[in-house]
Amino acid sequence: MSEPVAAPRRPHKAHLKVALYCTLFFSTMFGAAFAAVPLYDWFCRVTGFGGTTQVATAAPGVILDRVVTVRFDANVSRELVWEFRQRQATVQVRLGEPTIVHFVATNRGAAETVGTASFNVTPQNTGIYFNKTECFCFTEQFIKPGETVEFPVAFFIDPDLDRDHALKTLDTITLSYTFFPTRNPSRAPAPAPVARVADER
Repeated sequence: MSEPVAAPRRPHKAHLKVALYCTLFFSTMFGAAFAAVPLYDWFCRVTGFGGTTQVATAAPGVILDRVVTVRFDANVSRELVWEFRQRQATVQVRLGEPTIVHFVATNRGAAETVGTASFNVTPQNTGIYFNKTECFCFTEQFIKPGETVEFPVAFFIDPDLDRDHALKTLDTITLSYTFFPTRNPSRAPAPAPVARVADER
């Protein structure tokens, strides 16, 4: 006689718990991966980490006599056929004083292209005091071939910088921008202009 076949064994409760914990762990890590970018951006804006500047709606209304030189730096990725420069190399501002400067970009390519600018300030620990009330950064900029566009930047330096003992001897801050091509623009760039050839007949 053949031996009876044993019934399949049910998984042990401990194995089920392990499987459940693994599923929860990987689900949490997956969600954290999506949350990491906005959380990092929020952290940088709150703390000024990495030279991230602050966003304000208006200047504080208090202007100190202490003067800081702000120099400007304009850069473009090699993948973007633009010229990008600052109107002024430097400006001298008092702490709390509202200031407006301008940057200029020209598309040297044959088609409309889209760029987005990132930015930071150095020394990096001044980022928490550098406030911008108007800026073109992190906004898609569509520039037609041969077109020149001017971008204003309005900012002030928080008077609280004067209370920071680590910055007592600070006299210069550098605001730097770099334009990169936008990989997935919100709208399709316009096609390149068609060259028209005169009829030789």
